[in-house]
Amino acid sequence: MKEFKTIIEAYKQVDFTKRKAALATVVQVKGSSYRSPGARMLMLDNGRWVGSISGGCLEGDALRKARQVIMNKTPRTVTYDTSNDDDNQLGIGLGCNGIIDILIEPIAPEHANHPITLLESYITYGNIGASASVFESEAANIPVGSKVGYNDLEKTTGSSEQLIELLHEDLAEVVTNQKPEIKEYFTTQGRIKVFLELIQPNIDLLIFGGGFDAKPVTELAHILGWNVRVTDECVAHLVPINFPKADQMQSCKREFVQKEIKITPFTAIVLMSHNLKYDEEVLSQIIGSKAPYIGILGPKKRATKLFDALKEKYHIEPTAEQMERIHAPIGLDIGAETPDEIAVSIISEIQAKFSNRSGGFIKYRTGPIHHRDGKEDQVFRQVYLKNFFPNQKAN
Repeated sequence: MKEFKTIIEAYKQVDFTKRKAALATVVQVKGSSYRSPGARMLMLDNGRWVGSISGGCLEGDALRKARQVIMNKTPRTVTYDTSNDDDNQLGIGLGCNGIIDILIEPIAPEHANHPITLLESYITYGNIGASASVFESEAANIPVGSKVGYNDLEKTTGSSEQLIELLHEDLAEVVTNQKPEIKEYFTTQGRIKVFLELIQPNIDLLIFGGGFDAKPVTELAHILGWNVRVTDECVAHLVPINFPKADQMQSCKREFVQKEIKITPFTAIVLMSHNLKYDEEVLSQIIGSKAPYIGILGPKKRATKLFDALKEKYHIEPTAEQMERIHAPIGLDIGAETPDEIAVSIISEIQAKFSNRSGGFIKYRTGPIHHRDGKEDQVFRQVYLKNFFPNQKAN
């Protein structure tokens, strides 16, 4: 989602009386690739770009293709085969062992529903949804670049009623199963191929405690594009100059956390107040929330005291599912000592949790780095929304 924001911000800075632009989207990957389907890049006719579709090896050629798309005002799909070390289609042997399809679309600001408008709707919506992009078509009435959008309230919008009717159920299934897909459809006018993309909001990082060691956590989360909130019951701890990268700072008494603090299925909670009694009260109020991650700073003995207090003082017996969501001590085991190193450990663990990964060394992975389906070796961006239930709004 950070990439979406960056692209939208760059788009709004373009003077379209002087410049033209196109948007490139990775729509299909077979084998290995630096980026998964859904990666995007905004390209201008002067050679500048924002975002990426690879590690830098495809961007130059994509820019050349984008100029043709801008001139013709017609979307097109470009296929790159990086599986052959001796392939000179790009002038170099990439050897990445993948086949990547890139949908390149011209941006026409005068049209209300261009691809950037769709990206912006994902951000402002703020909940899970799905999008469909046609990247191959033999049907004259459904050209390449045709789109349909779907949200968790079962509202579908798109390029045509025919396409909406064709894709509605499959988009609903993408949201329900939380699994993107590549699908072929056979219409009366011919075959089309569609990228069904799962859209999820940014991770929402909620930090309880405005101590000095919370600052590097907020800064790293900001770099990743997460929404960052810091809350404390002591107003003196919430000094804006100490948290310049926080999106929100909120003073809240510990007994009112459940009532005043918003927690969604996309919220990662970090307790780092260094106040045991405060953490006891906060944990008692958030343990039943929809947050898929709750991290508690401090040693195991301190966490044990918190769990004992839940049972004895608040009469709360955590379930196995709740204990799975709680990480105490917090963070990945990377030998962190300083506040900055601890912040790296915390942020890395949250990223691993939301990606459903263990956080170990990649060199020891027995499977591929990216998630693939077993049928056609297609790569998809993996998501972890275990606590999300379609058609249920977050509190």
